[in-house]
Amino acid sequence: MVTLVKPENMVFSRPQAFTETSTHYCPGCTHGTAHRLIAETLMEMNIVDRTIGVAPVGCSVFAYNYFDTDFVEAAHGRAPAMATGIKRVLPDRCVFTYQGDGDLASIGMAEIMHAAGRGENITVIFLNNAIYGMTGGQMAPTTLPGQRTTSSPNGRDVELSGFPLRMSEMIAKMDGASYVVRRSLHDPANIRKAKKAIRTAFETQMRGLGFSMVELLSTCPTNWGINPVDSCQWVEDHMIPVYPLGDYKISLSVGDLRL
Repeated sequence: MVTLVKPENMVFSRPQAFTETSTHYCPGCTHGTAHRLIAETLMEMNIVDRTIGVAPVGCSVFAYNYFDTDFVEAAHGRAPAMATGIKRVLPDRCVFTYQGDGDLASIGMAEIMHAAGRGENITVIFLNNAIYGMTGGQMAPTTLPGQRTTSSPNGRDVELSGFPLRMSEMIAKMDGASYVVRRSLHDPANIRKAKKAIRTAFETQMRGLGFSMVELLSTCPTNWGINPVDSCQWVEDHMIPVYPLGDYKISLSVGDLRL
């Protein structure tokens, strides 16, 4: 027998910063987890009505359907450039991009590096699942050595295709970057840490302290060819050794914002 929970006893519900649109993400994909963390943070900071998101091309292309905030769609890889323009015209808004690894680290490499180099006062939420998710599971700039994809069926050969790009480490070297960290979404403890990092990144922007980016290691059960539970373990066993979690750049001005 199913027992219905009365509204006054509910402890978990859809954030008000979400629309009521049903998700298009595959079962077990942690894009939905990242969306929720962003929505909760915007609500807790009371800036939902001051926020403008920039959606990319990729699995998260429909982000504008889920957040009950202003949103715009950018061409593939160009989200940081569009966010730059929006923030300069509307400096009082909270402007963030939501980008996957193919969008940010491949076609959008120039945009993200120059936005960080200029110290644009925007926030980037970067989802790294080590693969091209939307287009069929091809090798991405973040694909691990030896990882099999539809375009590297024998595993990524570093002699042929090079090594994975560690974007947080690269962007942290840019003088204009103020807050750059890497977190993961594979278990509850790390999800809580990810939310704190997202909050700090938005606080960095709203206080005018410069460019901020939170990289989130994310699962892709469909294209990895494993079930959702095993995909979380795969992040811990295989992704974290290549992409260590941690704080890669925290400027002195941001240090007192950390929660």
